[in-house]
Amino acid sequence: MNRTVKGFVAAGVLAFSGTLLAQSGAPAAPEIAFDSVDLLKWDESHIVGEVGGVGQDSKGRVFVYTRTGHAYATLGDNRTFLRSGSRLFQYDATGKFVRELGQDVYGFNAAFGLRIDAQDNVWTIDQGANQVVKFDPNGNVALVLGRKPEAINVRPAAPRGEGGGAGAPAGGGGRGAAPAGAPAGPAPGAGTPGSTFNQPSDVAWDKAGNIYIADGVAGNVNRIAKFNKEGNFVTQWGATGSENGQFRGPKALAVDASGNVYVADSGNKRIQVFDGNGTFKSQITNIGAPLAMCMTTGATQYLYVSHSGDKDGMVDQAILKVGLDGKVVGKFGTAGRLLKQIGLVNSIDCRNENELLLGEMTSWRVQKVSLKK
Repeated sequence: MNRTVKGFVAAGVLAFSGTLLAQSGAPAAPEIAFDSVDLLKWDESHIVGEVGGVGQDSKGRVFVYTRTGHAYATLGDNRTFLRSGSRLFQYDATGKFVRELGQDVYGFNAAFGLRIDAQDNVWTIDQGANQVVKFDPNGNVALVLGRKPEAINVRPAAPRGEGGGAGAPAGGGGRGAAPAGAPAGPAPGAGTPGSTFNQPSDVAWDKAGNIYIADGVAGNVNRIAKFNKEGNFVTQWGATGSENGQFRGPKALAVDASGNVYVADSGNKRIQVFDGNGTFKSQITNIGAPLAMCMTTGATQYLYVSHSGDKDGMVDQAILKVGLDGKVVGKFGTAGRLLKQIGLVNSIDCRNENELLLGEMTSWRVQKVSLKK
């Protein structure tokens, strides 16, 4: 693109730099040197597709929740017609395949995230099934949150040509019409009551074991739902919008050592910070559009944030290291398909502050990144 520079040279340089920064979306920050390897070793027993989530437990075992499944669906099948399914794989620390967990689990449909808690339980977040499933360290299902929507609408429609005639549900209107006296749905952006999800995107926990789930990436929900450690609904907060406590796509969560909840509010290009009951405390800006996020566990905690400024992550992509005070202390990575490039990072694991796992949607891989101090 041709540009005409007017005025002083210094002013022109500043203006040009500002334009580039606005185009890239990611903030200016010191570059962090790093090395990376393509971690997973494929074999004929399994195929990794779009990586919805990746995590490593305390024993070094790596778990990957991937959009890879059978490409057919039949009436009554355990997967809906929405996607082709998802699978949960376990690898050793070197990336060698070990086993598959939860094969044909009802809640596996469209992988979106994976987290591993302090007790080495593996949690999958699925947007097609609208469920969050907890697996214990042995691979057994330990807790299910949410309920998978019906694959088909079995409610009879009104007779053709009769809006509210015989056979139509009370209240008229044909298929999907609410019965007379049914409670009205939630106001736009007010959230879904209780534990029914509308495309959940992430899960996190505090020291007491309370569970926080980001919900409503699609639609008009935009909330954080809180459950106790037994999985009982406690409270929720959030609405659609750009004010404090409102969201436009809560994509990722993290909880610090003090119990503060960090929400990657991607559509508003910020991270909002709340106490454990949903009271707004502060926000972090100048981080681009946060898509994925993780928090370190050391004495000084940091956030690693995946910024993606385009749909496929192939034009504008970076990983930012951010202090809890909101200062961006460094960044690394550029968009691309080659090793040491990144494309649409949908999941980050940072159990070790200087050794990260990046789950990529576009490139169908997990990169193990070693940051150079």
